[in-house]
Amino acid sequence: MRIGIIGGGPAGLYFALLMKKQNPRHEIHVVEQNPAGAAYGFGLVFAAPALRILADSDPEFYEDFMRDRVELDGMEIVHRGVRVPVKGNVWARVSRIDMLHQLQRHCLRRGVTIDFESRAEDVDRFPERDLVVVADGVASPIRAKHADWFGPSFERRHNKFAWYGTEALIAPLSLIFRQNEHGIFIGHAYQYSKTHSTFVVECDPQSWARAGLDRMAEAESLKYCAGVFRDDLGGTPLLANKAQWMNTAVVRNRNWSHGNVVLLGDALRTVHPSIGSGTRMALQDAIALARALKRSDDDVAAGLAAFPRTRKPGSDDFQEAGIKSILWYENVAAIMHLDPIAFARSYFRRTGKMSDQDLRRMDPVFVAAYEKERRAPLS
Repeated sequence: MRIGIIGGGPAGLYFALLMKKQNPRHEIHVVEQNPAGAAYGFGLVFAAPALRILADSDPEFYEDFMRDRVELDGMEIVHRGVRVPVKGNVWARVSRIDMLHQLQRHCLRRGVTIDFESRAEDVDRFPERDLVVVADGVASPIRAKHADWFGPSFERRHNKFAWYGTEALIAPLSLIFRQNEHGIFIGHAYQYSKTHSTFVVECDPQSWARAGLDRMAEAESLKYCAGVFRDDLGGTPLLANKAQWMNTAVVRNRNWSHGNVVLLGDALRTVHPSIGSGTRMALQDAIALARALKRSDDDVAAGLAAFPRTRKPGSDDFQEAGIKSILWYENVAAIMHLDPIAFARSYFRRTGKMSDQDLRRMDPVFVAAYEKERRAPLS
Protein backbone atom coordinates (compact mmCIF):
# COMPACT_ATOMS: atom_id res chain seq x y z
CA MET A 1 0.00 0.00 0.00
CA ARG A 2 1.17 3.54 -0.78
CA ILE A 3 0.32 5.95 2.03
CA GLY A 4 0.72 9.72 2.24
CA ILE A 5 0.50 11.43 5.64
CA ILE A 6 0.05 15.18 6.10
CA GLY A 7 1.35 16.13 9.55
CA GLY A 8 4.31 14.72 11.45
CA GLY A 9 2.87 14.92 14.96
CA PRO A 10 2.07 11.94 17.21
CA ALA A 11 -1.01 10.84 15.22
CA GLY A 12 0.67 10.77 11.82
CA LEU A 13 3.98 9.31 12.97
CA TYR A 14 2.49 6.61 15.18
CA PHE A 15 0.15 5.53 12.40
CA ALA A 16 3.14 5.32 10.03
CA LEU A 17 5.02 3.25 12.59
CA LEU A 18 2.16 0.81 13.10
CA MET A 19 1.55 0.37 9.37
CA LYS A 20 5.23 -0.40 8.80
CA LYS A 21 5.07 -2.92 11.62
CA GLN A 22 2.05 -4.59 9.99
CA ASN A 23 3.73 -4.73 6.60
CA PRO A 24 7.29 -3.47 5.99
CA ARG A 25 6.48 -3.29 2.26
CA HIS A 26 4.06 -0.41 2.77
CA GLU A 27 5.45 2.75 1.14
CA ILE A 28 4.82 5.60 3.57
CA HIS A 29 5.64 9.28 3.04
CA VAL A 30 5.09 11.91 5.76
CA VAL A 31 5.23 15.68 5.17
CA GLU A 32 5.66 17.99 8.16
CA GLN A 33 5.75 21.78 7.92
CA ASN A 34 7.99 22.26 10.98
CA PRO A 35 11.72 21.50 11.31
CA ALA A 36 12.71 18.12 12.78
CA GLY A 37 13.65 19.68 16.12
CA ALA A 38 10.56 21.84 16.55
CA ALA A 39 8.04 21.11 19.27
CA TYR A 40 5.73 23.65 20.79
CA GLY A 41 4.59 23.29 24.35
CA PHE A 42 6.62 21.50 26.99
CA GLY A 43 5.76 18.20 28.65
CA LEU A 44 3.06 15.53 28.47
CA VAL A 45 1.74 12.99 30.95
CA PHE A 46 0.31 9.57 30.15
CA ALA A 47 -1.98 7.73 32.55
CA ALA A 48 -1.60 4.01 33.14
CA PRO A 49 -4.38 2.98 30.68
CA ALA A 50 -2.68 4.91 27.87
CA LEU A 51 0.66 3.28 28.70
CA ARG A 52 -0.90 -0.19 28.52
CA ILE A 53 -2.32 0.63 25.09
CA LEU A 54 1.11 1.70 23.83
CA ALA A 55 2.77 -1.38 25.31
CA ASP A 56 0.30 -3.68 23.56
CA SER A 57 0.42 -1.90 20.21
CA ASP A 58 4.16 -1.64 19.65
CA PRO A 59 6.37 -3.11 22.41
CA GLU A 60 9.58 -2.06 20.65
CA PHE A 61 8.62 1.62 20.56
CA TYR A 62 7.16 1.43 24.06
CA GLU A 63 10.39 0.05 25.51
CA ASP A 64 12.39 2.95 24.08
CA PHE A 65 9.69 5.46 24.97
CA MET A 66 9.62 4.39 28.63
CA ARG A 67 13.36 3.96 29.10
CA ASP A 68 14.51 6.22 31.98
CA ARG A 69 10.98 7.60 32.37
CA VAL A 70 9.88 8.43 35.89
CA GLU A 71 6.42 7.28 36.92
CA LEU A 72 4.49 9.10 39.61
CA ASP A 73 1.59 7.87 41.66
CA GLY A 74 -1.14 10.37 42.37
CA MET A 75 -2.03 14.00 42.16
CA GLU A 76 -2.19 17.08 44.31
CA ILE A 77 -5.12 19.51 44.40
CA VAL A 78 -4.19 22.93 45.80
CA HIS A 79 -7.16 24.95 47.04
CA ARG A 80 -7.09 27.85 49.51
CA GLY A 81 -3.37 27.23 49.81
CA VAL A 82 -3.95 23.70 51.16
CA ARG A 83 -2.34 20.81 49.29
CA VAL A 84 -4.58 17.73 49.12
CA PRO A 85 -2.72 14.63 47.87
CA VAL A 86 -4.72 11.89 46.16
CA LYS A 87 -2.99 8.59 45.37
CA GLY A 88 -3.90 5.74 43.06
CA ASN A 89 -3.33 7.20 39.59
CA VAL A 90 -0.07 6.19 37.90
CA TRP A 91 1.36 8.63 35.38
CA ALA A 92 4.43 8.73 33.17
CA ARG A 93 5.81 12.12 32.20
CA VAL A 94 7.68 12.92 29.03
CA SER A 95 9.03 15.88 27.10
CA ARG A 96 6.97 16.53 23.98
CA ILE A 97 10.11 16.97 21.87
CA ASP A 98 11.58 13.73 23.24
CA MET A 99 8.46 11.84 22.25
CA LEU A 100 8.52 13.28 18.73
CA HIS A 101 12.21 12.42 18.38
CA GLN A 102 11.51 8.83 19.45
CA LEU A 103 8.69 8.55 16.92
CA GLN A 104 10.84 10.06 14.18
CA ARG A 105 13.74 7.68 14.89
CA HIS A 106 11.54 4.60 14.91
CA CYS A 107 9.78 5.66 11.71
CA LEU A 108 13.03 6.33 9.87
CA ARG A 109 14.53 3.06 11.14
CA ARG A 110 11.56 1.17 9.67
CA GLY A 111 11.78 2.91 6.31
CA VAL A 112 9.22 5.74 6.56
CA THR A 113 10.11 8.82 4.48
CA ILE A 114 9.72 12.10 6.38
CA ASP A 115 10.00 15.49 4.66
CA PHE A 116 10.43 18.25 7.25
CA GLU A 117 9.80 21.94 6.53
CA SER A 118 7.48 20.80 3.76
CA ARG A 119 3.92 22.10 3.58
CA ALA A 120 1.10 20.21 1.87
CA GLU A 121 -1.45 22.69 0.56
CA ASP A 122 -3.96 19.97 -0.29
CA VAL A 123 -4.40 16.23 -0.57
CA ASP A 124 -3.22 16.41 -4.18
CA ARG A 125 0.29 16.45 -2.72
CA PHE A 126 -0.20 12.66 -2.83
CA PRO A 127 -2.08 12.08 -6.11
CA GLU A 128 -1.03 8.45 -6.59
CA ARG A 129 -1.46 7.18 -3.05
CA ASP A 130 -3.86 4.45 -1.98
CA LEU A 131 -4.49 6.29 1.31
CA VAL A 132 -4.04 9.90 2.41
CA VAL A 133 -4.06 10.64 6.15
CA VAL A 134 -4.76 14.21 7.25
CA ALA A 135 -3.20 14.71 10.69
CA ASP A 136 -2.42 18.43 10.50
CA GLY A 137 -3.85 19.51 13.85
CA VAL A 138 -6.82 21.27 15.39
CA ALA A 139 -6.67 24.15 12.89
CA SER A 140 -6.32 21.73 9.95
CA PRO A 141 -6.23 23.76 6.71
CA ILE A 142 -6.95 20.60 4.71
CA ARG A 143 -10.12 19.95 6.71
CA ALA A 144 -11.14 23.59 6.28
CA LYS A 145 -10.56 23.45 2.54
CA HIS A 146 -12.75 20.36 2.27
CA ALA A 147 -15.43 21.18 4.83
CA ASP A 148 -18.00 19.78 2.42
CA TRP A 149 -16.31 16.38 2.67
CA PHE A 150 -16.02 16.15 6.44
CA GLY A 151 -18.78 18.40 7.82
CA PRO A 152 -16.76 19.86 10.71
CA SER A 153 -18.36 21.69 13.62
CA PHE A 154 -16.63 23.94 16.13
CA GLU A 155 -17.64 24.93 19.64
CA ARG A 156 -15.42 27.66 21.09
CA ARG A 157 -15.39 27.38 24.86
CA HIS A 158 -15.06 30.32 27.25
CA ASN A 159 -11.94 29.85 29.34
CA LYS A 160 -8.56 31.12 28.20
CA PHE A 161 -5.35 29.14 28.63
CA ALA A 162 -1.65 29.44 27.84
CA TRP A 163 0.85 26.57 27.78
CA TYR A 164 3.96 27.65 29.71
CA GLY A 165 6.92 25.89 31.25
CA THR A 166 9.18 26.52 34.23
CA GLU A 167 12.44 25.39 35.78
CA ALA A 168 10.61 24.97 39.08
CA LEU A 169 10.38 21.22 39.67
CA ILE A 170 6.76 20.47 40.55
CA ALA A 171 6.99 16.76 41.28
CA PRO A 172 3.32 15.74 41.65
CA LEU A 173 0.74 16.19 38.94
CA SER A 174 -0.79 19.34 40.40
CA LEU A 175 -3.96 21.34 39.94
CA ILE A 176 -3.54 24.70 41.61
CA PHE A 177 -6.39 27.17 42.20
CA ARG A 178 -5.42 30.73 43.11
CA GLN A 179 -7.67 33.75 43.54
CA ASN A 180 -6.69 37.43 43.57
CA GLU A 181 -8.35 40.79 43.00
CA HIS A 182 -8.80 40.00 39.30
CA GLY A 183 -10.39 36.57 39.61
CA ILE A 184 -9.61 32.85 39.67
CA PHE A 185 -6.52 31.39 38.02
CA ILE A 186 -5.84 27.68 37.57
CA GLY A 187 -2.43 26.08 37.15
CA HIS A 188 -2.07 22.63 35.58
CA ALA A 189 1.49 21.68 36.49
CA TYR A 190 3.84 18.69 36.54
CA GLN A 191 7.54 17.98 36.24
CA TYR A 192 8.34 16.24 32.94
CA SER A 193 12.16 16.16 32.96
CA LYS A 194 15.07 16.54 35.34
CA THR A 195 15.13 20.27 34.69
CA HIS A 196 11.64 21.48 33.71
CA SER A 197 7.93 21.34 34.46
CA THR A 198 4.89 22.11 32.37
CA PHE A 199 2.74 24.94 33.76
CA VAL A 200 -0.52 25.57 31.90
CA VAL A 201 -2.40 28.65 33.14
CA GLU A 202 -6.19 28.80 32.72
CA CYS A 203 -8.72 31.47 33.66
CA ASP A 204 -12.16 32.71 32.72
CA PRO A 205 -12.37 35.56 30.20
CA GLN A 206 -13.48 38.08 32.81
CA SER A 207 -10.46 37.44 35.03
CA TRP A 208 -8.23 37.51 31.93
CA ALA A 209 -9.55 40.93 30.92
CA ARG A 210 -9.54 42.41 34.44
CA ALA A 211 -5.90 41.38 34.83
CA GLY A 212 -5.09 43.12 31.53
CA LEU A 213 -3.80 39.91 29.98
CA ASP A 214 -5.73 40.76 26.82
CA ARG A 215 -3.42 43.76 26.38
CA MET A 216 -0.12 42.37 27.62
CA ALA A 217 2.87 41.33 25.55
CA GLU A 218 4.23 37.83 26.16
CA ALA A 219 6.88 38.93 28.68
CA GLU A 220 4.31 40.86 30.72
CA SER A 221 1.91 37.92 30.67
CA LEU A 222 4.62 35.57 31.90
CA LYS A 223 5.52 37.93 34.72
CA TYR A 224 1.90 38.41 35.79
CA CYS A 225 1.12 34.68 35.85
CA ALA A 226 4.35 33.90 37.69
CA GLY A 227 3.21 36.41 40.30
CA VAL A 228 -0.18 34.74 40.70
CA PHE A 229 1.53 31.37 41.33
CA ARG A 230 4.58 32.75 43.17
CA ASP A 231 4.12 30.41 46.16
CA ASP A 232 3.88 27.37 43.88
CA LEU A 233 6.83 28.38 41.70
CA GLY A 234 9.04 29.47 44.58
CA GLY A 235 9.74 32.70 42.72
CA THR A 236 10.99 30.83 39.62
CA PRO A 237 9.87 32.52 36.37
CA LEU A 238 7.60 31.00 33.77
CA LEU A 239 8.93 30.21 30.29
CA ALA A 240 7.21 30.44 26.89
CA ASN A 241 7.73 28.49 23.68
CA LYS A 242 5.58 30.31 21.14
CA ALA A 243 2.88 30.38 23.81
CA GLN A 244 -0.25 32.41 23.25
CA TRP A 245 -3.57 32.69 25.02
CA MET A 246 -6.13 30.40 23.41
CA ASN A 247 -9.63 29.08 23.92
CA THR A 248 -10.42 25.39 23.97
CA ALA A 249 -12.15 24.43 20.74
CA VAL A 250 -14.39 21.37 20.70
CA VAL A 251 -14.02 19.98 17.18
CA ARG A 252 -16.21 17.27 15.69
CA ASN A 253 -16.59 15.96 12.14
CA ARG A 254 -19.73 14.44 10.68
CA ASN A 255 -17.65 12.31 8.29
CA TRP A 256 -14.29 10.87 9.29
CA SER A 257 -13.21 10.13 5.73
CA HIS A 258 -13.94 10.92 2.10
CA GLY A 259 -12.82 8.62 -0.69
CA ASN A 260 -9.30 7.56 0.26
CA VAL A 261 -8.72 10.55 2.60
CA VAL A 262 -9.12 10.17 6.38
CA LEU A 263 -8.77 12.53 9.35
CA LEU A 264 -6.70 11.64 12.41
CA GLY A 265 -5.88 13.19 15.79
CA ASP A 266 -6.87 16.78 16.55
CA ALA A 267 -7.94 17.29 12.94
CA LEU A 268 -10.61 14.66 13.62
CA ARG A 269 -11.72 15.53 17.14
CA THR A 270 -10.48 17.41 20.18
CA VAL A 271 -10.75 16.81 23.91
CA HIS A 272 -9.92 18.90 26.96
CA PRO A 273 -6.35 18.38 28.26
CA SER A 274 -7.65 17.97 31.81
CA ILE A 275 -8.97 14.45 31.14
CA GLY A 276 -6.01 13.19 29.16
CA SER A 277 -4.08 14.93 26.48
CA GLY A 278 -5.01 15.11 22.84
CA THR A 279 -1.81 13.12 22.32
CA ARG A 280 -3.38 10.08 23.95
CA MET A 281 -6.42 10.34 21.70
CA ALA A 282 -4.23 10.84 18.64
CA LEU A 283 -2.29 7.65 19.40
CA GLN A 284 -5.50 5.70 19.96
CA ASP A 285 -6.84 6.99 16.64
CA ALA A 286 -3.69 5.74 14.93
CA ILE A 287 -4.04 2.33 16.57
CA ALA A 288 -7.73 2.03 15.62
CA LEU A 289 -7.14 3.02 11.99
CA ALA A 290 -4.18 0.65 11.60
CA ARG A 291 -6.22 -2.21 13.06
CA ALA A 292 -9.21 -1.45 10.84
CA LEU A 293 -6.99 -1.61 7.76
CA LYS A 294 -5.35 -4.82 8.94
CA ARG A 295 -8.70 -6.50 9.52
CA SER A 296 -9.83 -5.47 6.05
CA ASP A 297 -6.66 -6.92 4.46
CA ASP A 298 -5.62 -3.39 3.46
CA ASP A 299 -8.82 -2.81 1.51
CA VAL A 300 -8.87 0.98 1.98
CA ALA A 301 -12.60 1.48 1.44
CA ALA A 302 -13.48 -1.32 3.87
CA GLY A 303 -10.91 -0.15 6.42
CA LEU A 304 -12.11 3.45 6.35
CA ALA A 305 -15.70 2.30 6.76
CA ALA A 306 -14.74 0.15 9.76
CA PHE A 307 -12.61 2.85 11.43
CA PRO A 308 -15.47 5.01 12.82
CA ARG A 309 -17.58 1.95 13.65
CA THR A 310 -14.90 0.66 16.01
CA ARG A 311 -13.41 3.95 17.22
CA LYS A 312 -16.30 6.41 17.37
CA PRO A 313 -18.17 5.03 20.43
CA GLY A 314 -15.10 5.33 22.66
CA SER A 315 -14.06 8.60 21.06
CA ASP A 316 -17.48 10.18 21.56
CA ASP A 317 -17.63 8.97 25.15
CA PHE A 318 -14.21 10.45 25.89
CA GLN A 319 -15.11 13.73 24.22
CA GLU A 320 -18.34 13.94 26.21
CA ALA A 321 -16.34 13.47 29.41
CA GLY A 322 -14.04 16.22 28.18
CA ILE A 323 -16.95 18.62 27.73
CA LYS A 324 -18.15 17.91 31.29
CA SER A 325 -14.65 18.65 32.50
CA ILE A 326 -14.60 21.91 30.56
CA LEU A 327 -17.89 22.93 32.18
CA TRP A 328 -16.54 22.14 35.64
CA TYR A 329 -13.58 24.46 35.09
CA GLU A 330 -15.76 27.16 33.55
CA ASN A 331 -18.05 27.11 36.59
CA VAL A 332 -15.48 26.54 39.31
CA ALA A 333 -16.27 29.92 40.91
CA ALA A 334 -19.52 28.40 42.24
CA ILE A 335 -17.63 25.85 44.37
CA MET A 336 -14.62 27.88 45.50
CA HIS A 337 -16.33 28.12 48.92
CA LEU A 338 -15.86 24.39 49.49
CA ASP A 339 -13.19 23.20 51.91
CA PRO A 340 -10.12 21.70 50.20
CA ILE A 341 -11.09 18.02 50.61
CA ALA A 342 -14.67 18.55 49.40
CA PHE A 343 -13.30 20.60 46.51
CA ALA A 344 -10.96 17.76 45.55
CA ARG A 345 -13.84 15.27 45.64
CA SER A 346 -15.83 17.54 43.32
CA TYR A 347 -12.89 17.56 40.90
CA PHE A 348 -12.70 13.78 40.72
CA ARG A 349 -16.47 13.46 40.29
CA ARG A 350 -16.70 16.18 37.60
CA THR A 351 -17.13 13.96 34.52
CA GLY A 352 -19.47 11.40 36.05
CA LYS A 353 -16.95 8.66 35.26
CA MET A 354 -15.76 8.19 38.84
CA SER A 355 -18.10 7.18 41.65
CA ASP A 356 -17.44 7.60 45.35
CA GLN A 357 -16.71 3.87 45.51
CA ASP A 358 -14.17 4.25 42.72
CA LEU A 359 -12.59 7.05 44.72
CA ARG A 360 -12.52 4.85 47.82
CA ARG A 361 -10.75 2.07 45.89
CA MET A 362 -8.32 4.56 44.38
CA ASP A 363 -7.31 6.25 47.64
CA PRO A 364 -8.87 5.01 50.89
CA VAL A 365 -6.72 7.47 52.88
CA PHE A 366 -8.26 10.43 51.04
CA VAL A 367 -11.77 9.07 51.58
CA ALA A 368 -11.06 8.47 55.27
CA ALA A 369 -9.96 12.11 55.62
CA TYR A 370 -13.16 13.23 53.88
CA GLU A 371 -15.32 11.11 56.19
CA LYS A 372 -13.46 12.21 59.32
CA GLU A 373 -13.98 15.88 58.47
CA ARG A 374 -17.71 15.35 57.97
CA ARG A 375 -18.14 12.69 60.65
CA ALA A 376 -20.20 10.74 58.15
CA PRO A 377 -19.46 8.03 55.57
CA LEU A 378 -19.01 8.94 51.95
CA SER A 379 -22.07 7.88 49.98
